[in-house]
Amino acid sequence: MGATASVRQPDTAEAGDIRGGSRSTAARLPSLTGLRFIAAALVFAFHSSLTNFPLSPFADEDVAHGYEWLFSKAGWIGVSFFFILSGFVLTWSSRGGDTLTSFWRRRLLKIYPNHVVVWTLAMLLFAAQFTPPSAWLPNLFLIHSWFPQHDTFISVNLPSWSLCSELLFYLLFPFFLRLVRKIPVRQLWLWAGGMVAGMAGIQLVVQFLLPGSPQTPEQYPLSVVQWWFAYNFPPVRLFEFLLGMITARAVLAGRWIRLPLGAAGALVALSYAAAMAAPWLYGLYVVTAIPLALLIASVAQVDIAGRPTVLRGRTAVWLGEISFGFYVIHYVVMYVVRTMIMDEGRVGTPAGIGILAAIFLVSMVGGWLLFIGVERPVMRRWGRSRKPAAGPRVSVPDESAERARRQPVAG
Repeated sequence: MGATASVRQPDTAEAGDIRGGSRSTAARLPSLTGLRFIAAALVFAFHSSLTNFPLSPFADEDVAHGYEWLFSKAGWIGVSFFFILSGFVLTWSSRGGDTLTSFWRRRLLKIYPNHVVVWTLAMLLFAAQFTPPSAWLPNLFLIHSWFPQHDTFISVNLPSWSLCSELLFYLLFPFFLRLVRKIPVRQLWLWAGGMVAGMAGIQLVVQFLLPGSPQTPEQYPLSVVQWWFAYNFPPVRLFEFLLGMITARAVLAGRWIRLPLGAAGALVALSYAAAMAAPWLYGLYVVTAIPLALLIASVAQVDIAGRPTVLRGRTAVWLGEISFGFYVIHYVVMYVVRTMIMDEGRVGTPAGIGILAAIFLVSMVGGWLLFIGVERPVMRRWGRSRKPAAGPRVSVPDESAERARRQPVAG
């Protein structure tokens, strides 16, 4: 039996009709919204620990390098979480009655206005002084990660590179949704493993087929083109997005591991330690992908069962709502403070902790202002679902919803 699947994602993570009926109450996943801020905070910790930019404020070499070592994989795991979560939530929230153009319009409105505001701010404050049009123009249109030139794919506002990947995800999601829903339920785990194998295959290509010089300015143990292809090039991140889609499908079909939330969190922590010990390329996202998918699924299952978690509290959900604004603005705040105000100077450990706390709080305020002043008004004005008009729709077989009807997942 076929059904027209919606590809709408609300402001908070929300399930589609898990019982398969068009009128039943959707299962909301507020804990996943709360979890987003933790991932954004990990990215902040990673950037603030960098000694070679320099963004770390610590004068004590032992403290500076210890902090950098501790959070050396935090940025990688935070971004990978976001990519997997995107696939999961978009698949989870799919429902009937949407057109391709409506979906693409809403997803573009979700990320592009915030990006333009922060891009303008960064250009006015510092980036225009040293960024040529060949870099800032692609950045403005979120295509800069498609270029292998280092000064282009990390231009203007460093975290914006990941938005190029998100745009690719949104472009392809309606077509991927049809394919993912055609996977036989018994093969979902096999396909999930295949996504990780694809990630590992990318690293083999990087390691053996791409030139090993010149080295990255960040002093990573690989060349600029290797770094770009392994991490920043949008198509290579599709494996994580697809893993998230497959995970959502498996949870709906009752084929995902019902792992306790504490155990899932411990597994992610162990995978982080493993990433620190693994060969550098494989520590980017290969080692942590499945544990992150397990964590996302476990959090979703806890919410479906209605069990209370700290992550679904009002404060945590609010932090999750401002997390995108926080993510896109934190580097600008960090750069202004460390480079323009402090002139890259380093301070004692207590003062350094205070500076990082201040940058974090200012970034939170900036994220909140973006949420209430840009993101939420734009989505309320132009991002609401409209009455479906004639046009191409995303029609997919609704077998996962059919299987979900046979699960006691809604309590």
